Amino acid sequence: MILLDENIPESQKQLLKAWRLKPRQIGGEIAKKGVKDEAIIPLLHRLRDVVLCTRDLGFYRPGLCHPHYCIVCLDVGPFESASFIRRVLRHPEFKTKGRRSGKILIVTHHDIRVFQAHSEESHTGWSAESSR
Repeated sequence: MILLDENIPESQKQLLKAWRLKPRQIGGEIAKKGVKDEAIIPLLHRLRDVVLCTRDLGFYRPGLCHPHYCIVCLDVGPFESASFIRRVLRHPEFKTKGRRSGKILIVTHHDIRVFQAHSEESHTGWSAESSR
């Protein structure tokens, strides 16, 4: 499941839907509007196999790594969110649930930084395939 934080604009959610992705959003579809950040992690534990996409860089902490979810922190403009979410989901290193579970990513125009439990932070570039 692709779960969008409230800080992802509605237009970006609609764009993801147009690309045949099925995002759900915190603050309406899942959880209450205005849910606090502290309540999001327990929500991820209950949902399982979820990719949380957020513009809140406070989620980029190694202590939040868990094998049942992935957190994608977008360090891009709010109206670029959908295209970068799609690029991450198409990236060869994060294309499947198994490859992205347990990771926390920070996504920028230049690269992707990756935290994974019991590992050093790593970086990966954008592949040509994920840019399409």
